[in-house]
Amino acid sequence: MSSLAVNLNRVGFLLVTGASRGIGQTMAIECAKEMKPGSLVLLLARSAAGLEDTRRQILAQNDRLTIVTVSVDLTEPSREELETVVAKSLANSAKESFEFALVIHNVGTLGDVTKWSVDHNSQATWREHFAMNVFSVAILNAVFMASFPETQKIVVNVTSLAALEPFASMSLYCSSRAAREMYFRCLAAENPGLTVLNYSPGPVDTDMQTEIRTKSTDEQVKSTMANLHVENKLVTREQTTRKFLQVLREGKFTSGAHVDYFD
Repeated sequence: MSSLAVNLNRVGFLLVTGASRGIGQTMAIECAKEMKPGSLVLLLARSAAGLEDTRRQILAQNDRLTIVTVSVDLTEPSREELETVVAKSLANSAKESFEFALVIHNVGTLGDVTKWSVDHNSQATWREHFAMNVFSVAILNAVFMASFPETQKIVVNVTSLAALEPFASMSLYCSSRAAREMYFRCLAAENPGLTVLNYSPGPVDTDMQTEIRTKSTDEQVKSTMANLHVENKLVTREQTTRKFLQVLREGKFTSGAHVDYFD
């Protein structure tokens, strides 16, 4: 077995952002399904109703878990706010009982795809986008790392091909994904004993994909995404989550590496 192979069938702590819908919801449900009684799941997103739906679905599969949901705006949270969220979730748990702690940084926004790169000429636009997609992720990750100093930690960044390849009309998204992925690569380089995975889920049938194919100012990008939809070539949330779990179980990646659904 690879030294990076992850066994979720243990007592653990799971933190998922953007857990109220889409990939984050499915990843939360499927990961929690494998965890042993005594485990704690912390779900973060803006939508309280969506989080409650995720919670119900998890308990239908595994009712011996403690699930904490927190409706939070991750646009620009302070370290203190995030420390409070994590600390409160752990208030009735003994951290020593957790055999692992897994965080899935799934939260993210597409940004305005109706404009070309040169039309994003406002610092406010860039700050807001990077605050949500990079800065808050780095701060939450720091809080996670500090919260479990002695526990085996697994850090997952839900990334994208856009972190590696340019797409016309998607300069905000591509730029933030590249910066975010490099942060996690640095994290892996600095912590040899840490398991870090940059997982690219492929072209998943989500609201983000719909927005690209309907609003992109670049006709080729719009056409490519529309064709994937029409030809039924989009990846389902369930398909990409199965691949994600397979990647974790097998551990056949270098910590910090970019692993794509199609790899």
